[in-house]
Amino acid sequence: MTRAIVLQTIVTACALVPPCFYNLSKHAFLQLERITHDLYFKQLPRNLIRCAQSEYKIIRNIQRLLREQPDIVVRRTDKSKVFYIGKVDDFERKAQEYMLKTQAYVEVTNGRCPLADNLHAVQTLLDYLMAKNVITRKQHNKLLLNLNKLELGHYHGLPKSRKSGTPLQPIIASINAPATLVSKFLNDFLAPMFLQVARKITFINGIDVVRKLEKYVSDGRFKSATKFITADVTDLYTMIPRQGALETFARFCLKHSKRGKIGTFTIDHIMKMAHLILDTNTFIYNKKYYRQIRGSAMGSAFT
Repeated sequence: MTRAIVLQTIVTACALVPPCFYNLSKHAFLQLERITHDLYFKQLPRNLIRCAQSEYKIIRNIQRLLREQPDIVVRRTDKSKVFYIGKVDDFERKAQEYMLKTQAYVEVTNGRCPLADNLHAVQTLLDYLMAKNVITRKQHNKLLLNLNKLELGHYHGLPKSRKSGTPLQPIIASINAPATLVSKFLNDFLAPMFLQVARKITFINGIDVVRKLEKYVSDGRFKSATKFITADVTDLYTMIPRQGALETFARFCLKHSKRGKIGTFTIDHIMKMAHLILDTNTFIYNKKYYRQIRGSAMGSAFT
């Protein structure tokens, strides 16, 4: 960071400080600027310089190795910032094993890219909702992605380094898929209601856990025989039967609706959007098209 950038940052920060604290904050920011300046121009000890040079050489050697070895792939691991280095063949083998085990995906064998069909399905539903005065023209246009950016989802697996055998967590990267904005819209629309309903049985963060545990104790429910149990569901996103999930979702919406509607949407409108999101969950992997027929995609806002 240059001195000019540091000074500009300090000036900007000072402008955001209330007038009553201006002198105090100005003094603090000037001290911060001086410390930053000293650290930036201070000569590093020789041992740190040698260490930095050694690590730089290691990084350059790794970069060269990766360029010269196309059969090596680097991926960020699931639920961590650690990187995993493995063989391309291993990743492909694990992906195929996962597909065979879960039976959640089928190959699209008609030779046609599903992108156009998915886009048509999205446009048809949005036209229908607008004709029913459920959404406005402005909302209709906002829920359609730019045609120049449209693309199918892409499958990639994130290594679960914390588990035996390092299985893959399947991710469908569908940020530019036709139904992506519809998925985000439905999630944003229903999330406040769901969070309110599930608040009593949901932990928001660590502090929330502590507070609920304290209440549990104060209510006299904490005993010497009390057990804390954790569970891990294997292949969560692909093990849930789709029809059962949709029926459960419909009952939830009906239970918390008012006269059969949530906002301007009837339960039927919401279910049509849910079906659309699930039915257009297609992606490309290894130059082949696939459609998910079981569970839901990990990477879609609604699911």
